This record gives sequence, C-alpha cells and structure tokens, in this order.
Amino acid sequence: MIAGRFAIVRSLSTARPLEGFRTIGTGIYLRDNHEQCQDTRSPNVVLIFGWLGAHPRHLRNYTSAYAKLYPKASQIVVQCNTDLLWTTRSARSRKLKPVIDALEALHCLPSSSPAQQPARILTHVFSNGGSLQMTLLGHMLQQKYGSAPVLGSAGALVLDSCPATGDLKSVKLAARTAIRNPIARHIVLAIVHTIYSVRFGLSLLLGKQMIVLENLQIEMWNPRILSWMGLHTPRLYLFSRNDKLISWQEVTRHAEIAKERGMDVRCELFEESAHVAHARVEPERYWSSVQKVWAVAAKEKRGD
Repeated sequence: MIAGRFAIVRSLSTARPLEGFRTIGTGIYLRDNHEQCQDTRSPNVVLIFGWLGAHPRHLRNYTSAYAKLYPKASQIVVQCNTDLLWTTRSARSRKLKPVIDALEALHCLPSSSPAQQPARILTHVFSNGGSLQMTLLGHMLQQKYGSAPVLGSAGALVLDSCPATGDLKSVKLAARTAIRNPIARHIVLAIVHTIYSVRFGLSLLLGKQMIVLENLQIEMWNPRILSWMGLHTPRLYLFSRNDKLISWQEVTRHAEIAKERGMDVRCELFEESAHVAHARVEPERYWSSVQKVWAVAAKEKRGD
C-alpha cells in the first residue's frame, strides 16, 4: 500500500525547509500528493536536481511554479551540496538512496507493490552539479533494476544551464559562488585544485578520462540516462549567452550532437540572464517552454 511506504519515508525527518515538503534524506525533500493524478496530460512526479550550493530557498521559486502548473503532481527535490566536490561516489550514492525509496513509494519503479498507473515523470536539472546527481541516480537505478526500461512510462528532461565540460577556472568560480564564508571558500578551493590536478595527472598517465565533468557530457548523451527515459524522451535545453559559468557554445554543441543521435531536442537560448537565472529574468518564456516540452511527452505517451 502506498500509505505504508510513505509512512517509512515520513519517519526519516519532520523538518520542512520547503513549504509543504518533508526531509527524507540529507538535502532531499518530498512533497507527496495523496491523490493519484488521473490527468494523463500532467506529470504525476516532478523530480528536481538543484545546482551546486543551491539552498531550499533558492529552489522554492521552482517548486512553487510547478505546484501551480501541475498541482496534482508529487515533487522530489535533490540539493547539490558543495561536499560533492570531494565526496566519494559511494558516499554520494548512499545519500541519494532516499530518492529511489520515494520513487518506489510513488509507484514509479518496480517494487513489492504493483504500480497503480504508468509513471509520468518530469525531470528538471540545474547546472553541472545537478547533472552529476542525476547521472549517479541513473547508475544506481540500472544497478538495482537492470537495463530494462520502465514500461508504460512517460517523461521529459529539462536541462537548465547544462551540461558543459568546465575547466578548472569555471569549477573554482562555481565554488566561489556557492560558498559565502571566506575561510571555508579558501579551504574548498584548495581541495578542488588538488583533486583536479591529481585527476588531470592520472588522465595523462593512464591514457583514460579522469576529469569528472568531461565524463559527464558523455553520460548526458545517453538517451536512457534514467530508466523511464528513452530515445524519444523530449529534452529541453535552457541556457544563456550571458552565463559566466557555463559556455552557451558547449551547451549548443551538446544539444546538436544529441539531436544527431536521434534524440528529441529543443533549445531556448536566452540573451541576458545569468547562470540558472533564466526563469527569474524571463519567467513567461521559461515556463511556457517547460509546459510545451511536457505536452510533447504526454502527447507521445497517449499516441495522439
């Protein structure tokens, strides 16, 4: 029963950093809608991966917008804390496990209880930090459930200010932006510089790619990056010429290659907005684009 599964999730924490949400893990929040969303034109789950250093207050504008657009949808929000820069993959995987638990409880994944209806998941990813979290979740899902697709599911992927390779300069700039405390910032930058240098040296020594963000771009070309996605899952790239952290040319190239590989790609190139600020500068254009890409996903699922 869904109520029983949610009872487990709720017991993790009573904290409410986002209005209407519960904390279900470190930096992971759930807003579950007890009513099953019967409108097949709307998602029943919105999965949000925040950018590096984004606090719940930064993500509130997006959760509020989704609550207005799709009031029947449950939402899962995954923060990207700055410890991502030095945390091991296994530690990050443990932190992400509550996301899988929640998706199972919402009948989006194979579980002990049969799904009441096909999952309809809108995934919204911010910057390279959110992309790293999403791709790791994809590996975890494949490890647990195998490579078989989630049958009958519908999905759309929204990529805000990502992906891009990112050199050491851009990574350090992102860390400076995310960390306000000058002492903590100095320590983190030293760690980032050391890790980047070691990985670069190993890349040269071993002849294989060890720079995480360069691997990220490759992984983001996987049409089945999450188990409910496929070649025809519509993708929306939202990016800006004025972004100082992510090169719009790199995002454009990523989108073009994805399209060449047969993926359903749409792009919205903004002119003035800064990194992950497109919704704030041009909200009508931003959210209209999101609604349109979801409408494509829903229409494809219904076979209209």
